[in-house]
Amino acid sequence: MDAPLSSPRILLTGATGAVGGRLLGELLERGASVRCMVRDPARAKLPAGPQVVRGDALTGEGLDAALDGIDVVYYLIHSMGRGAQGDFAANDRAAAANVAGAARRAGVRRLIYLGGLEAPGAGSDHLRSREEVAGILAGAAPEFVHARAAMVIGADSASFLMLRQLVRRLPAMVGPKWIDTRTQPIAAGDVTAALARLATYADAPEEVQLGGADVLTYREMMKRCARADGRREPLIVPVPLLSPRLSSYWVRFVTSVDPALARPLVDGLSEELLVREPPPPGINDAPMGFDEAVRDALRGEGLVPSGAA
Repeated sequence: MDAPLSSPRILLTGATGAVGGRLLGELLERGASVRCMVRDPARAKLPAGPQVVRGDALTGEGLDAALDGIDVVYYLIHSMGRGAQGDFAANDRAAAANVAGAARRAGVRRLIYLGGLEAPGAGSDHLRSREEVAGILAGAAPEFVHARAAMVIGADSASFLMLRQLVRRLPAMVGPKWIDTRTQPIAAGDVTAALARLATYADAPEEVQLGGADVLTYREMMKRCARADGRREPLIVPVPLLSPRLSSYWVRFVTSVDPALARPLVDGLSEELLVREPPPPGINDAPMGFDEAVRDALRGEGLVPSGAA
């Protein structure tokens, strides 16, 4: 058995994203040696401390140099939305294949990928793409860790932004069938703390399912988000025939979420995403409840109402 990874050299992809940015801070607080790979270092707004290198997963440019001497890679790249060109699933396959090839050439020991919790049904295009990426990355390093999570509750999370803006902008709304689908949202801080622990976790499992303390329907989340935000609970009128795809159109008009991101996100809301097998001890032992996670996210946005806990 290989010696434990006590002080690995880490490459973080997706460092400018919602989860990646918070993970970077977590890793730096732990004294980790971190190199961040970004497409344009001049435009990347990153804190002082990590080495920043140029690399493009989609074209493959700069990958070999970025992975040189690296022990652990965090793969937090997703092509969905944010101005991505072309088919996001095809882009994600190409990016994953490029990074996997470079990781094998560099002799990377551990690769950690953040995907979604497994859907019990066929899954949406978004969820199926996440599974495809996991399959491509699985052979990239001797130790592959597929971390899985559902909705991440954080100030910069697109899913939480969509939820919060629906609650703030619509005192009444139609309730499609998926509004009563159960899911297990998790606080951004809990996700990033778990990911940071996985860099050095001895005998890390191939799969780690991450969830918060509460299992809730989307209806319950909207009502509890409104209360945490100091607002009246929205009136939700059931309309069973409103599909996730049709729902995505009014989400696009009511929220500021990128339309290219909103549709695949909403398409996946009909799937029940729950932790079926808790992670090993020491990874996510005492996750936040939903209300606390929402308040934490609102504090990050400077939106906690006066008097809120």
